[in-house]
Amino acid sequence: MARAWEADPSASFARRLGKSARELGTTGGRDGCPDIWQLDNGDIAVIGRDLTDTYRAKLPDDASIAPDERLVVIPSSTLSAAKPDIPDART
Repeated sequence: MARAWEADPSASFARRLGKSARELGTTGGRDGCPDIWQLDNGDIAVIGRDLTDTYRAKLPDDASIAPDERLVVIPSSTLSAAKPDIPDART
């Protein structure tokens, strides 16, 4: 059965949403840099810590993680800094 949405692996990084991990003080160097990026097709890429195994059994009943998906955690400051770059939802 086809999924309603599929990630496009040919999409490229277009722009960072928010501030870099260095600007936010959430990295000590090049490794471990949480980040949020908009891809050139409009999709969003999130770089964070993979905690899929930790949270899989704790998911709400209406949430699931497919075998090819990962649950990542980012600092709240990373998302907060991206807020001005994220458009309001259209109804």
